[in-house]
Amino acid sequence: MQVIGHIPELRNIIRGYKQEGKKVSFVPTMGALHDGHLSLIRLAKKHSDVVLVSIYVNPKQFALNEDFATYPSMLEQDLSFCKQEGVTLVFTPDTQIMYNQELYFSLEVHTLNKYLDGASRQGYFQGIALVVNKLFNIVEPDLAIFGQKDYQQFKVVEALVEEFNHGIELLMAPIERASDGLALSSRNAYLTPTQRKTAPLLYSSLVSAKHQIEEGMKDLTTMFDLLKLNLTEAGFRNDYFGVFDIGKLHPVDQLIAGQRYLIAAATYLGKARLIDNVIFTNKKSIKGES
Repeated sequence: MQVIGHIPELRNIIRGYKQEGKKVSFVPTMGALHDGHLSLIRLAKKHSDVVLVSIYVNPKQFALNEDFATYPSMLEQDLSFCKQEGVTLVFTPDTQIMYNQELYFSLEVHTLNKYLDGASRQGYFQGIALVVNKLFNIVEPDLAIFGQKDYQQFKVVEALVEEFNHGIELLMAPIERASDGLALSSRNAYLTPTQRKTAPLLYSSLVSAKHQIEEGMKDLTTMFDLLKLNLTEAGFRNDYFGVFDIGKLHPVDQLIAGQRYLIAAATYLGKARLIDNVIFTNKKSIKGES
């Protein structure tokens, strides 16, 4: 496994692999790797000859009041995980490498960032679009892997690839969960032992919403209000929780039979911001009631 911090060196190595006819897959990360990240790497290995992982905490996607300065960092452990998983290349640039001059351009994201995390974290998806666009231009992979947990991110990257003609195949990996249902996340490290026992309630609330809808629940507003109240009483601070269009990510209250939808939630538990979602196919037409 090679660990590279500079762009020209990385490009030369990738060029060599491609001249040999090898397929290159890319897993971008911010480090603090866990089994969720490793599942992305394993999926990448199944679909390519060369697996490249980037480890870079992108400052452009953090607001001033967010956790950029304290985001978990454990590079040596991350590299050990990558080596164990058979990663070929690890790209570890610093911010001077990624943003080495005054920026004259930015990427605006429309429609896809109006709700969900886009509504709560101003500038978040602009920062993601900027760094992913730069990474795709540097790596020029054949394939890139992202996780379903960050579904909105996947849709933004999908649109980026289409609109900027990157010619990259995207794969969305399923959410990796702990045995109690909690979606794996680097920010789970912020949870205290007591909070960690409470955290799986978020996923069980999503599952409850899905089951109630499948059973014909029509009063979606009251259903979500009750589920949010349960979370609040357990110590969560809710951000959003609802049903969203799986394509343009706007909230919906009228569900059409045979269509797929996203039930998504974000909440705070102590210092940790937790997000999770489930995707389901609606079996019955449901018009929401308030």
